[in-house]
Amino acid sequence: MEIRKTPDYYLGNDGLRAIDVITEFELTYNVGTAVTYLLRCGKKTVSPVEDIEKAIHHLQYELEKINK
Repeated sequence: MEIRKTPDYYLGNDGLRAIDVITEFELTYNVGTAVTYLLRCGKKTVSPVEDIEKAIHHLQYELEKINK
């Protein structure tokens, strides 16, 4: 399996990767994806609004799963 370089917008100032945070906290898919969008917020796209909206969408989906 080929390991790809992590894009800069998924790296913290100290080199910590978003995926490492998600793995360390054992987050579910939707919560982990929301965290990823929030961590890259304003770094990949010009406006942070799209990333925040995507994070909210994943969190709402997670709440629906929990409430069922």
